[in-house]
Amino acid sequence: MMKAMLQEGYGSSEMLRLVDRVIPEPGPGEVTVEVAAAGLDAGLVHLLEGRPFPVRLAMPLRGGRVLGLDCAGTVHAVGEGVTDYAVGDKVFGVTVTGDGALAENARASTAKLAPKPRGLSFIEAAAIPVSATTALRAVRDAAGVQSGQRVLVLGAAGGVGHFAVQIAKNLGAEVIGACSTGKLQLVRSIGADQVIDYTTGDPLKEGPFDAIIDTGGHRRLRQLRRALQPTGALVLVGAEPEAAPLGGMGRSLAAALLNPFTRQKLVMLASSEDRQALLDLTELVDRGALRPVIHRTASLEEAPEAITGLGRGSGTAKTVVELQQI
Repeated sequence: MMKAMLQEGYGSSEMLRLVDRVIPEPGPGEVTVEVAAAGLDAGLVHLLEGRPFPVRLAMPLRGGRVLGLDCAGTVHAVGEGVTDYAVGDKVFGVTVTGDGALAENARASTAKLAPKPRGLSFIEAAAIPVSATTALRAVRDAAGVQSGQRVLVLGAAGGVGHFAVQIAKNLGAEVIGACSTGKLQLVRSIGADQVIDYTTGDPLKEGPFDAIIDTGGHRRLRQLRRALQPTGALVLVGAEPEAAPLGGMGRSLAAALLNPFTRQKLVMLASSEDRQALLDLTELVDRGALRPVIHRTASLEEAPEAITGLGRGSGTAKTVVELQQI
């Protein structure tokens, strides 16, 4: 048996309960990971609250589920057909939805796992998979950032944003990071060339930019496009306004519909994690070009309260749940 944080319904953190469950058996192409640490991200808030409503259709809640995607730990058991991992291997990556990382053991597909970076602790490794992969997809793949370009990262101190700043810098860009007053030093510390307090100034006035990575989700599409070069790229990662009919997705859908009719590149990012992305991120870590900032660690019992501090722009860097001290 194991301890796990089970989501029993949609709503607030009161829908989460610490329970005893049977350790999951790995299926074909899967392993069971003994979880040392589990990263939290704003997407967990959407899953917990079931917003926007399409989330409930895409990932229905049937009989409860264990939340959490990011994990780092050691292989506990291997499933049929698995040859690239053995019991005891140190790994990090993304767990199977429903048998998530907020548990002492979790299932994971080997297609979404990689060896843990040697230079990172389990806590640091658990902070990387979802948020850093999203940043990689946004900056490198969607925006196609190149050396010498000017890049604006909105929400530069957040889970995705602080990785986006580092990845854009590694690609040789001039990076302008926007965040709130209390997070300015954090964004400076990760290498931003210029940091703007959006509570006292408008970062869009510093344009035009070759690329804007918007992880906040609050600015109008029209405003963002005006701050772009005529052939610049806008990547929409965040979609937070709760009052919007689609929970903020309307802006992203509008960008996708408009994209074929403009010289600007307007991207509604739909990120996915895989082994190659994790290996690419590991290479950046090994070169000292990427490092997660851990804002807070919490125990499994404290996970519900920690999740309430995420989303809606309130999160800072990464929060990680520590399940074992290794």
